Amino acid sequence: MRKLILFMMFGLTAMTINAQEADNATEAGADSIFKAYLYDDEYQVMLNIDFYDQKLIVPGQEIFGELPGWFGSKRDGRKWLITAVDIQGETAMLEITNDYGSEDLTASLTHHADGTYTLQQINGSTIKIVVDRKWVKIPKKLILKRREETQNQASTK
Repeated sequence: MRKLILFMMFGLTAMTINAQEADNATEAGADSIFKAYLYDDEYQVMLNIDFYDQKLIVPGQEIFGELPGWFGSKRDGRKWLITAVDIQGETAMLEITNDYGSEDLTASLTHHADGTYTLQQINGSTIKIVVDRKWVKIPKKLILKRREETQNQASTK
């Protein structure tokens, strides 16, 4: 009888572990959606995100600590910080603030089947960057593409 009980307990434990591994495998596939380095060639802007671990460091601005991500420009050292994220399927709702803390906005980031992402500024301030000493407003709706650059490489630039 003891052997039967031990065998059943072992079997239940093994089933639980297998179920957890299956869940982790499913989550690993989903995790790749909102863990990416995204770029727009026209405006030369990037979005470095990891909404799962939320441990990205803004390059040159380590004082802010670990964040879910940041928005920046190749031509401007200032960054827009993603301070809060709520993932809802293929869309993430974002709270974003500039690195001075003087402007903030809410936005959505939607992943599409073709691999592109749409950053939609919903309300609040408009994201701006400096190009040739002039402020340039980023469109309220911006299409971004995944770059193969790793997030560690992006954070060191």
